[in-house]
Amino acid sequence: MDWLTNYDWLTSYKIPVGRTAKAGVDWLQAHGGAVFDAISEGLQAGIDAILWVLQAPNPLIVIAAIVVLSYALRRSILFAVLIAVGLLFIVNQGYWEATTETLALVVSSALICMAVGVPIGIAAAHRPRLYAALRPILDLMQTLPSFVYLIPAIVFFGIGMVPGLIATAIFVVPAPIRLTHLGISTTPRHLLEAAEAFGATRRQLLWKVELPFATPQIMAGLTQTIMLSLSMVVIAALVGADGLGVPVVRALNSVNIGMGFEAGLVIVLVAIILDRLLRAREKAE
Repeated sequence: MDWLTNYDWLTSYKIPVGRTAKAGVDWLQAHGGAVFDAISEGLQAGIDAILWVLQAPNPLIVIAAIVVLSYALRRSILFAVLIAVGLLFIVNQGYWEATTETLALVVSSALICMAVGVPIGIAAAHRPRLYAALRPILDLMQTLPSFVYLIPAIVFFGIGMVPGLIATAIFVVPAPIRLTHLGISTTPRHLLEAAEAFGATRRQLLWKVELPFATPQIMAGLTQTIMLSLSMVVIAALVGADGLGVPVVRALNSVNIGMGFEAGLVIVLVAIILDRLLRAREKAE
């Protein structure tokens, strides 16, 4: 029974998990440099385009456009006024530029995650074996500490907005996949049978029956994607991403309570505004 108390036999050989991961990353870095550079340039161009839209006009013009959009979605003057007050408060506190940088990161992440997550979710709903294979991968992506994603992101893409976007997208993309799968897979069978009885093709079933029924779940996936992306702004700041995470990190390093409270409050306001706008969109539909 010595093997129960002396477990040197178990630790004498370490399974090379870390060494294998490092070898894989080194191989990708050596052979895929051009690909990663192209991806980085493309993502940076998209981020710059969003930043130009948000930063080129006067802040008051951007705020007015958002207020008009909020009124169009909810048809409530009070709602539009509250959105305007929140955005004007952000300008008053001097965090408008950081807020637009965070919005650029969040919007870019949402576009990537929805473009990847919705098709994968649809495919997984139609192929149970595919979803069974994806489930442990999705669990791993959501439970693995988000800081771990920063390491390969820095190796492949350097520092700046792009590695922060990549780490955010990897952490967030399981949400739209799961919710799209839920919406498509729970489409009532009688609706599908009725459409099939009228001669609907598989493509027509998808576009005319399944997607309309799954729209609330897909919109919930979009909402969760944006909220999770916003929760990553501080972590993204650790790899050089601009935005509201930068003053939070600075406040943490310098124990600046005032700056930390201001930046934290602005992040909360941005989250509330985005959440209310998305909910207004759901109600409008």
